[in-house]
Amino acid sequence: MSKTVIQVENLGKLYRLGEVGTGTISHDLNRWWAQLRGKEDPFSKVGTVNDRTQKAEKGEHVWALKDVSFNVGQGEVLGVIGKNGAGKSTLLKLLSRVTSPTTGHIRIKGRVASLLEVGTGFHPEMTGRENIYMNGTILGMTRKEISAKLDDIVDFAGVAKYLDTPTKRYSSGMQVRLAFAVAAFLEPEILIVDEVLAVGDAEFQKRAIGKMQEVSQGDGRTVLFVSHNMASVSQICSTGLLIENGMMAMLDDVKTVINTYTNKRREVFEGFEYSGPIMDSFIQRFSLCNTAGEEKYEFQFDEPIILKYEMILRNYSKGLNLGLYIQDKHNQRITSIVKELPAPNDDSGCLSIELHLSKQKFLNGSYSISTEIFIPFVDKVHLLKDVLSFEVVDNISPLSRFNNYDMGNFYLEPEFIFK
Repeated sequence: MSKTVIQVENLGKLYRLGEVGTGTISHDLNRWWAQLRGKEDPFSKVGTVNDRTQKAEKGEHVWALKDVSFNVGQGEVLGVIGKNGAGKSTLLKLLSRVTSPTTGHIRIKGRVASLLEVGTGFHPEMTGRENIYMNGTILGMTRKEISAKLDDIVDFAGVAKYLDTPTKRYSSGMQVRLAFAVAAFLEPEILIVDEVLAVGDAEFQKRAIGKMQEVSQGDGRTVLFVSHNMASVSQICSTGLLIENGMMAMLDDVKTVINTYTNKRREVFEGFEYSGPIMDSFIQRFSLCNTAGEEKYEFQFDEPIILKYEMILRNYSKGLNLGLYIQDKHNQRITSIVKELPAPNDDSGCLSIELHLSKQKFLNGSYSISTEIFIPFVDKVHLLKDVLSFEVVDNISPLSRFNNYDMGNFYLEPEFIFK
C-alpha cells in the first residue's frame, strides 16, 4: 500500500455573499473576538449549503466546501469532478495554500506545484526564463537544478522564440504551456492541475495528459486533476472524487465515480405540465463503447462509436421519440438524430438500444453529447444535457480529409439495434 501524501480531515470553507465583512461593526467585533480566543466563527453556524441554483439573501454565509475528508497516496492520480460551482477549484486552492480553510485540517508531505488558472505563479513583467527560475526557487530547487531542466521545459512548452520576452505579451495558450511545463519538469512531489488545460490546443492537451501519466506512473508523483472532460479523467486517473454542492458525494474507482456522475446529470423539464402517463419514462444508463463492447471515451478518426442506452418506458404510448445531439468543443451542435421508440418487450418497461455510428467520421477534437426522450410538439419528458464527452484523435492531417467532410452540420444515419 502506498504511503499517504495528502490527508484531508473535515475540510470546510465558508464565504459570505455580498460585501466583505459581516455587515455590522458589532458582528465584525464578535468574529474577531472569537478568532482571538481560538473559538469557532460564530457566523459559520448559519452557513447554507452551496447550491448555486437557489436565490441568495443579502449577507448570507455559504459553505463552498463542508466536511470533506479523503486521503491520497503517493503516485495516485485523483480526478475531481462535479458541476460548475460545486467546490472543485476551492478544494484545489485550499490544497495549494492559496487560501486557508475555515474548518478542518490538511496535511501534505512533499513539494506542491499548482496550475490553477492562466498565468499561475508568473510575474507578467518578468520574462519566461526569469519566471522559470523564480518558480523553481519557490519549489526549493537550486539554480543548477533548474538549469538542468531548462531545455526540457522550453522544448515541451514550445516557447523558445519568446523565452526572453515578458510573459505579459504571451497569449493565454502560451502561458498555460509554459506554466504546465514548469510545474511538471521541476519535479514537485505533488502536481495540482485545474481545468486550465482546456485553454491549450488539442496537441498540447494530449502531450500534457501523457506527461501527467508519466510523472505518476514512472516517477511516483501524485497528481490531482480537475476537468469536465470525462475522457481525460477516465484516461489518466485511477481514483475519482465527486463533489456536489460543496460536499463530498463519492470517492471510489474513477470509472464508478464517472458513471455515478453522468447518471445523476438528469434534468426533467418543468415548464410544461403533461398529465399523461408517459412521464414515468426515463433514461437509466447511457454509455459509449467500441465494437468489442468496452466502455471508452477516446476514439480514432475511423473507429466506430457505439452508444448504449438502457431506459424505462412505463405505460408506453405511441409517439415517444429519442433525440441525440452532438456538440463540438465550441458548444456548436454539429448533428442531431431523432428516432421513434418502439414499445418495450414486457411489462417491466425496460428497453435497451445500441446506436452504431460507423459511417460518419469526426475530426480531431472534443465532443459532448446531449440526449432526451420527448413527445414532438408536446413535451420534453427527460433530458440529459452534456451527459458525456469523448475525444477523437489520430495522426492524419485534417487537410487530407476536407473533400470527404462537411464542416457544418451533418446528418447521421446510425444503425439502431433494439433489445
